[in-house]
Amino acid sequence: MDKVIIHVKNMVCDRCIRVVKEELESLGLIVNDIQLGTVNITNPENSLDYDAIAKVLSENGFELLVGKKARMVEKIKTAIIELVHSDELENMDVNLSDYITGKVGKDYPYLSNLFSSIESITIEKYFIFQKIERVKELLVYDELSLSEIAYRLGYSSVQHLSNQFKKITGLTPSYFKKLKEIKRSSLDKVA
Repeated sequence: MDKVIIHVKNMVCDRCIRVVKEELESLGLIVNDIQLGTVNITNPENSLDYDAIAKVLSENGFELLVGKKARMVEKIKTAIIELVHSDELENMDVNLSDYITGKVGKDYPYLSNLFSSIESITIEKYFIFQKIERVKELLVYDELSLSEIAYRLGYSSVQHLSNQFKKITGLTPSYFKKLKEIKRSSLDKVA
């Protein structure tokens, strides 16, 4: 039995982990460990059918990553999504480039160029888009004030958050909150 690590694009939440695990197990694979973007599997038959894996993942909105560069970009995205959804932003004592370097283990200029060349967007812009999606989510939940959201997501002020939100969405946070039909994007579709 061979143990293999596969990399999966668009895994952004615990539900994604559950779906990927169930789908791989339906193919007869043993899932030893699964985290956002990475699955450690064992195949009892000693030969993996990568086409079948890619097909079942694709049917569920995921993508099998095969190249080293694609896996590196997915690591960057996963690190950013985890950061935005954690409580680390409010007390973060390092800048984004140092955080990404620490998580991915490569030189930031290399990572930045790689990310931009593959995604056609900078890491910083991707980070901002993720933060704005998180702001939308928190506004919809209506459990926190705008100043609490700004603090939680590491903005220097409510004004900074509001300006960035309007620049990205075209709406003020308060107007967005009043909308009956909320237009949010799934995390794998952001940027």
